[in-house]
Amino acid sequence: MNNELSLLLATAGSLGFIHTILGPDHYIPFIMMAQARAWSVSRTMWITLLCGIGHIAGSVVLGVLGISLGLALSGIEQFEEARGNIAAWLLIAFGFAYLLYGLKAAYRHRTHRHAHEHDPGHDHNGAGHDHGHAHLHPHSHEGGHLHVHDAEGKKKNITPWLLFTIFVFGPCESLIPILMYPAATRSGTSVALVALVFGGATILTMMGVVLVSLYGITLLPVKKFERYTHALAGFSILLCGLAIRFLGL
Repeated sequence: MNNELSLLLATAGSLGFIHTILGPDHYIPFIMMAQARAWSVSRTMWITLLCGIGHIAGSVVLGVLGISLGLALSGIEQFEEARGNIAAWLLIAFGFAYLLYGLKAAYRHRTHRHAHEHDPGHDHNGAGHDHGHAHLHPHSHEGGHLHVHDAEGKKKNITPWLLFTIFVFGPCESLIPILMYPAATRSGTSVALVALVFGGATILTMMGVVLVSLYGITLLPVKKFERYTHALAGFSILLCGLAIRFLGL
């Protein structure tokens, strides 16, 4: 392995880490949906891993096709930009729809009070009364349990697949022009190596940030916001999509 390939591999690892950290869409959706849907840590890690693989695979396949067919880099970059716009709008649509769902869930779980009139004839010890008395009883008709658990039915499978689809459309902007095309001037093995290092760095960073965040959230006083977990998840994902589409993150 000569210096040029070593430099490409070092660049691949660095870019994989940096572009993931700077792109909140790589981890915020998993963190927020894990909280909203009460996913276990292991389930969240598997979903993050599969979405990361889909995210990398889309750009790798496109890069390999472009190199194999001798396509101009400018054409590939235009296609990647179009994919990025699709992914951003999908994220926006998903976030907005889930925000609406979350607001509906929060309204449904609101706590309110009912007045209860007690039997005027006897107190709790059986003694007589001349009149009854009333008290206010705060409660929620949803039983106070706000998470939508995976055991609720077939709807549980929709969210991971939606995230996977969005991530397949999401491009790795730096992978093809900065790494794969330069590596192709050396050999097919070089292309495979830079893609593997970039992909590994990206996926490991995604999973690391998600894992640390999940454990960090357990240390925060989030119980009082439990009613709004779905709405907050949708709002966060919506913001990620808007940031990608209009801020270029």
